[in-house]
Amino acid sequence: MQRREFLKTTGAVCAGVAISKAMPMLAETPSADGWKTYEVTARVEVLKPSGVTHIWLPATLNRTTPYQKTLSSKFVADGGSANLIQDQQQALSVVSASYPEGTKPLVTLTTVVTTRDYSVDMSKPSVNHKESSAELAYWLQPSQYVPVDGIVLDTATKATAGATTDVDKAHALYEWVVLNTFRDPKTRGCGRGDIRFMLESGDLGGKCADINALYVGLARAAGIPARHVYGLRIGKSEQGYKSLGLATDRATKGQHCRVEVYLKDYGWVPADPADVRKVALEEPPGNLALTDAMVAKANKQLFGFWEMNWMAYNYAHDVALPGSKLKPVVYFMYPQAETAEGRVDPFDPDNFKYEITAKQVGSG
Repeated sequence: MQRREFLKTTGAVCAGVAISKAMPMLAETPSADGWKTYEVTARVEVLKPSGVTHIWLPATLNRTTPYQKTLSSKFVADGGSANLIQDQQQALSVVSASYPEGTKPLVTLTTVVTTRDYSVDMSKPSVNHKESSAELAYWLQPSQYVPVDGIVLDTATKATAGATTDVDKAHALYEWVVLNTFRDPKTRGCGRGDIRFMLESGDLGGKCADINALYVGLARAAGIPARHVYGLRIGKSEQGYKSLGLATDRATKGQHCRVEVYLKDYGWVPADPADVRKVALEEPPGNLALTDAMVAKANKQLFGFWEMNWMAYNYAHDVALPGSKLKPVVYFMYPQAETAEGRVDPFDPDNFKYEITAKQVGSG
């Protein structure tokens, strides 16, 4: 994403007051069966501020989808000023807060979102979708860590050998990623998603931002539009997976990215090869084989289906944080902060304190 294009979408400024209706609003909670409503609250504080301090929080997907609608969103930045900044192309909304020296940098973002499980019946082509050629071309572009040439193209070509339709190619790549990758619990956060390095080094371990980025890059290299969908787990799994949901209302470490791939007869199709590998590693008793019944269930289910005990933030990567002079972040689903000393490590609780809670407050 280009910094110039991103900054054009600056929203209204607030100074320590709650902003309601800062996101698209609906008149009422959807009444269709399957909708669940959650209240998600993120409280973020920089414990060792220095000079002017900035905090950035991801807000929910700034568009309505078949699986998610934002009902309300408000943020409070006592002692500072805050903007809601959006990039429509990447469905990105950023709460950007700034605090002068001598103030306590603390921001709270409360969102009410409603979700329902998202599935695409691959046996029935659908006419209820339409994307412009420009939109699809956008999701074929390479990014810094997700190239589509060289070893990525070579791998995609080999993995899709014999496949003739976009559905067959997309599924072949999904199976290739599930078979060849593994979840590495030592990876910090959700990983970096440097897929050229993964393929050239032969180290195909990582977490969701690595494994699903590999799928996105391979799909694009094969000529199939694909995108990351970055988000947060916000509820327990009703599909029987202990590893794919929250055990409590604490969602602080629930960040998870997923994938959508565009198939011409079906539209945007959900997928999540990384979660197949998470089930294999973490589902009790742990270290399960791909042939295990629970892993096989996830493998079959997660091409064409998402369980929506999760909410989407954005499709963005290589994100230039508004007002920052430092390099872009690879993806934006963790809170970020900077002081006069530089960028704060979002995985360092001694300097950067944040807590995210999620609770179900209603159903359709």
